[in-house]
Amino acid sequence: MSSSTDLVRYEVDDGVCTLTFDHPERRNAWSPDMEAHYFSLLDRAAVDESVRAIVITGAGRWFCPGLDSQRLEQAAGPVGLRLEGRRSQHYPLTIPKPMIAAINGACAGIGLVQALMCDIRFMAREAKLSTAYAKLGVPAEYGLSWILPRMIGIEWTLDLLLSSRPVNGDEAKAIGLVSRVCDTDDVLADAQAYARALATGSSPVAMATIRRQVWSDLSRHYTDANYGWFEAMLRLNRPDNPDFAEGVAAFVEQRPPAFAPLDPSAELPPLPPFAPQ
Repeated sequence: MSSSTDLVRYEVDDGVCTLTFDHPERRNAWSPDMEAHYFSLLDRAAVDESVRAIVITGAGRWFCPGLDSQRLEQAAGPVGLRLEGRRSQHYPLTIPKPMIAAINGACAGIGLVQALMCDIRFMAREAKLSTAYAKLGVPAEYGLSWILPRMIGIEWTLDLLLSSRPVNGDEAKAIGLVSRVCDTDDVLADAQAYARALATGSSPVAMATIRRQVWSDLSRHYTDANYGWFEAMLRLNRPDNPDFAEGVAAFVEQRPPAFAPLDPSAELPPLPPFAPQ
């Protein structure tokens, strides 16, 4: 059995942190050890000033095909699934840096949850997505009954949840579940190139603020969202945040912007509370 520190790799290049699920013996299946290490590395990336965007992928032929079958057998037994002491699966939404999924292979169940917690999804054409829940006799987990209808509509959501059928890259793009489809050999490089463009061309504090706005405004009324925008603008339009002036200067001078790294103590819009596990 691999140690938890072997289950997820952390690599940084040109402002992009690539986190790779890497447990080939279990096909990158999800486990409490993998979860704890993944979330701890998200914490690290959040405060790492060399990181401006994050890419999530899987090693080998799998992204993350869901909960490890050994854990599934335990959960189906008399003890059931134990969730105490674990952070919410929505925890990635608290990270103040854009997250891009590079779905290179099988992605199902709680692995699909991790992909949906990212902001942009690149998917290999031959990869497969599945909700998996109905075939395991469990409900839609971790808020997917809330997230999926907002992404792909009610009918497609019910189709995927009720049938648990696999969906390839082309269909996933057609229904709006992913936005980019690539050849398997290109999916990670394409996702990293996109992340690098964000890292070099977009304000880190603006990206952090926008990420919070979008996810929190899904639970707000339109008027409240506008109040939130105005409060965010007041926070960003002040002398200790030079990004606005730098962005305008770079635009006028037709040059790449030179934005400062995100300050870990930057004030960001609040997120809605997550249900405890």
